[in-house]
Amino acid sequence: MIGVVQAFSPTYVHARVKFLEAAATAGLQIESFVHPLRGKEGEELAMDVALDGSPDAKELLIVSSACHGVEGYCGSGVQVFALHDTNWREKAKTAGVAVLYIHALNPYGFSHIRRVTQENVDLNRNFQDFSKPLPAATVNEGYASLHDMLLPEQWPPTPENIARCADWMLARGRKDSKNADEESGLRAFQEAVTKGQYTHPNGLFFGGQAPTWSNRTLRSVLKKYASRCNKLAWIDLHTGLGPCGLGERIFACSDDAQAYARASTWWGNAGNPSGETPVTSIYNGTSASALLTGLMWLAVYEETPQAEYTGIAMEYGTVPVSDVLNALRAEHWLANHPEAPESQARQIKQQLLDAFYVDADDWKGQIISQARQAMFQAVDGLRS
Repeated sequence: MIGVVQAFSPTYVHARVKFLEAAATAGLQIESFVHPLRGKEGEELAMDVALDGSPDAKELLIVSSACHGVEGYCGSGVQVFALHDTNWREKAKTAGVAVLYIHALNPYGFSHIRRVTQENVDLNRNFQDFSKPLPAATVNEGYASLHDMLLPEQWPPTPENIARCADWMLARGRKDSKNADEESGLRAFQEAVTKGQYTHPNGLFFGGQAPTWSNRTLRSVLKKYASRCNKLAWIDLHTGLGPCGLGERIFACSDDAQAYARASTWWGNAGNPSGETPVTSIYNGTSASALLTGLMWLAVYEETPQAEYTGIAMEYGTVPVSDVLNALRAEHWLANHPEAPESQARQIKQQLLDAFYVDADDWKGQIISQARQAMFQAVDGLRS
């Protein structure tokens, strides 16, 4: 049994080796989908898949990491620990539930310490039908009004740039709330920036203009491994929103009342003495996340239509959202300014890593315990 701290890794290279070794030691079927580009250290990149259980199982749980590259430092640790966790594996095996681990949905971002893919695309905004005009809901006028402010010509931002952003938040906060304050302005800023946008290819939270490699590869994985199950659950591991160490359970399906009821029943009341469901939703405004477009898990309905689907995103808090947004701005500025001094580039990359991964033993313990609980609950839910 590997220790909690030992399950996490300092680089993508180490994380991939740990995952593949753990899966092989467990005797699992492994398949690697090799990425066309190389990693930060010149290493091979891949979306690695390991199936624990029968390919013909009627109930399947997916546990995935690194949808947003740099967030894989957290998610990979959860997956590696789970593969060494004999009690967890016996729980799923006894229930007849197969578990599909998808390691590094976005291996490029994981390796290069980026949140986005090699196309500068947010994978969780990329699942649109690009063969026809995008729906009206994808129009993001708020982002368009902010783009030049978010990515100024120089970094760090000037006092004038900081003041312009503050003025934008104040004005939008007044528009969106009768009692405008700093919190409502920051929330409006977060929603405008993170919703997803399809007009500025070099900008933040860009949804793309075509399916990315990760999009296409994930769809192939779903078709191959999830086309025979009757019930499908998915826990997608994320970081960057909410109180440090707390894993918010965000409903990750279409806006479907029955699916939300199932998710609330499966994952709902654990650790909540009030009895109120802690499964939040972007659809009803209870989540720390904004209402997003082009969501990844909607591919389930297209690629595995035979399965009853129930899913959550486990969103672990790290640092305040303002710090996360500033780290993302800095890293995107760096991507647009490769001529930046090496010392500044290192500082910005570390800033981004710190925004999405807390390298502390107590944080890692919180991550593992909450993910493990959610996985046990998913098996019970699939078998209910």
